Amino acid sequence: MKTVLITGCSSGYGLETARCFHERGWRVIATMRTPREDLFPRSERMRVLALDVTSAASIANAIDASGPLDALVNNAGIGVVGAFEATPMSHVRKIFETNTFGVMAMTQAVIPQFRARKSGVVVNVTSSVTLTPMPLTSAYTASKMAIEGFTGSLALELQAFNVRAKLVEPGYGPSTNFAQNTDIPVADLIPAAYAAFAEPIFAGFANPPAVTTPSDVADAVWRAANDVSSQLRFPAGADALALV
Repeated sequence: MKTVLITGCSSGYGLETARCFHERGWRVIATMRTPREDLFPRSERMRVLALDVTSAASIANAIDASGPLDALVNNAGIGVVGAFEATPMSHVRKIFETNTFGVMAMTQAVIPQFRARKSGVVVNVTSSVTLTPMPLTSAYTASKMAIEGFTGSLALELQAFNVRAKLVEPGYGPSTNFAQNTDIPVADLIPAAYAAFAEPIFAGFANPPAVTTPSDVADAVWRAANDVSSQLRFPAGADALALV
């Protein structure tokens, strides 16, 4: 039986991905900052652990409690939408701590066991903002673009040990908590000077021609985790596929 550790499982893509792997017979370590076992079916193959990917101690505790892993899915992330001019640098750093450095820290924590066994896969969930420039997402895009470059290089480093690294690139998921998982209201990041520019963009968010569902992402993560080819990128969702 294979075991996967998934970060950011309290809602959205992470929650659905954990359920997907469990339904398909894997042992799942579902992690989140505040554990909620009620989100998942009672099962010997499902375990919920506390994990803050910005804390070295929390990462070490979670890895130690999980036991041997076959896959790591780095899904935890912070969203931000707004004009870069109005985004405090303290918040930019917070975004990078989770979306970029948290992913790197989790990956570094599992590589030794994967390398020793000459088996394993790291799946990093980024975003379709890496596929084409999008307005009002500058800081968020930067944090995700860093992981795109990181994962591509990492895949080359690890292939000598039969360890794989993959990217899943979800599109816009209005059913997720993307806009709520930040401590700065979107309205505060749209100064008056940007109001006319932002209005049609937010109107487009309200009526998108195509969207990404949590099941789209779960399926893409599943395919990436089980793929043994050299394919690096796995777009997820109709809108992401259209961009590709």
